[in-house]
Amino acid sequence: MQGPRPVVLSGPSGAGKSTLLKKLLNDYENIFGFSVSHTTRQPRPGEVNGKDYHFVTREEMQKEIDAGEFIEHAEFSGNMYGTSKGAVQAVQARNQICVLDIDIQGVKNIKKTDLNPIYISVQPPSIDILEERLRGRKTETEESLLKRLAAARVDLELSKEPGLFDLVIINDDLEQAYSELKAAILE
Repeated sequence: MQGPRPVVLSGPSGAGKSTLLKKLLNDYENIFGFSVSHTTRQPRPGEVNGKDYHFVTREEMQKEIDAGEFIEHAEFSGNMYGTSKGAVQAVQARNQICVLDIDIQGVKNIKKTDLNPIYISVQPPSIDILEERLRGRKTETEESLLKRLAAARVDLELSKEPGLFDLVIINDDLEQAYSELKAAILE
């Protein structure tokens, strides 16, 4: 894939990736473009197809995966998520730096490709603060919240693997985390 070096943002749900990403895309809309992932889950209130995710059926997504159209894909809480080659190429075609929001499984899968992104992990200051943030969203059932917290614990443990990430940002203070993110990718 041609174009500027992409950026992979990873971290558990509630760590603040989306907030940092929105800030970055607002402040530098001509420089960065977001790779819109595919998912088989239902849209949450306010989410827009083609902007937040490409909402597709399991059959559609599996067909494209089988055809080799995905850079990475994973299953979480019974739903499939993934990044298509087309989504990344669409951003690169606008001559923008492609930013991907990917889970830890996806990071490991991308390491096996020729994408060569900058890998950044966004992490909460603690699992307790992460739980507070997730509860504050009021978008989860107790069961799905516990699944997310369990996944976050695994994610944080796996992210300690040496060489997996170029940078780890502890998102304790949003402005500080945003400064670290900008310093790493605006070189």
